[in-house]
Amino acid sequence: MDELVKIKQELDRTKIELGILYEISNAMRTTLKLDEILYIILTGVTSHICLGFNRAMLFLVNENEGLIEGRMGIGPDTAEDANAIWTQIEQEKLNLEDLISVYKDSSGAVESGFNKQVRGLKFALGGQNAGLLSLGVLDGMPLHLTKETMQNYRDDPIVKTLKNDELIIVPLKAKDKVNGLILADNFVTRQPITKNDIRMLTMLANQAGLAIENSQLYEKAIIRAHSDYLTDLWNHGYFQSTLLKELEKTKNIQSKLTLIMIDIDDFKVYNDTLGHQAGDSILKELALLLKKESRKADYVCRYGGEEFTIILPHTDKNEAYLLAERLRVAIEKHLFSHEEILPKKKLTVSMGLATSPDDGNSASELIAASDKALYEAKHKGKNITCC
Repeated sequence: MDELVKIKQELDRTKIELGILYEISNAMRTTLKLDEILYIILTGVTSHICLGFNRAMLFLVNENEGLIEGRMGIGPDTAEDANAIWTQIEQEKLNLEDLISVYKDSSGAVESGFNKQVRGLKFALGGQNAGLLSLGVLDGMPLHLTKETMQNYRDDPIVKTLKNDELIIVPLKAKDKVNGLILADNFVTRQPITKNDIRMLTMLANQAGLAIENSQLYEKAIIRAHSDYLTDLWNHGYFQSTLLKELEKTKNIQSKLTLIMIDIDDFKVYNDTLGHQAGDSILKELALLLKKESRKADYVCRYGGEEFTIILPHTDKNEAYLLAERLRVAIEKHLFSHEEILPKKKLTVSMGLATSPDDGNSASELIAASDKALYEAKHKGKNITCC
């Protein structure tokens, strides 16, 4: 009889576990956006109705730069925060779908101190001073650090960051290749991490690794579809759709957005003298320079021909003017090949900028206003920025 009770309990537990994994897996299939997938994974790890860890972090492998980069962290900053969050979830009876909806409805903002801390973490992959995370990637197996084994890694940066005496690191895999890591602990409740916890987290990680790979492949395809074939900048179609989207965001939060229109001065002279292949080389070189000198949040696009545009979200006219001038001066100082054949012996650009809502609320109004400012810059002698 005792054996039957034990078997029934085991079956009930397995049923619950499969239900949890099924729910998380279904949630991951609802999107191909990487940040949303990462949030779903970590919510599955930390939610009381799922795996129930106190906090979790997700790192992705950046093979191009040989780095392991922190991408997202979910968890309270203090025990007081933890109790407040858990009480709210309990009182409102929030399930996994509710928690995911909150994230999507808030435009993906996870601005906890813990998340900011995780996003700032980067570790070398491999090498002589390889740490715990590198070991987790290269070994490809779950690593459970207890109070005893943690002593061997007390100087490791991740151990110092988490300040806990127990931790689990589980690799994320796609086709037997590790593309990331999940770290989880119970820093508030101090509940020990059991073999069952590790088994559940490993099963979740196997599904998560594939979901992340699919999302990354999707993002690469999207980037290729929206990139200009010559300069590798965003193309005209992407510029138009992004401008509409960013203007809508600007209206909703009553912010500013500035558009910079850029045109190469006397480019026809360069093309007619040296041919279009030489002209294409200049366009590529200028595109790299624009990308390098712009901010990460800005959208650098090829508008067409020798014209480029930059969308600057959350940027007023004064700030945009300073950025535009910095770009213009950087281009003027840059040594382009055969630029001596140009009338002023230097390759330069003229810029026109317009700000929403000051100069227009719609995309067409803003484009027309920045184009008008660009025309004024050309009329005033070129190599200047006009508003």
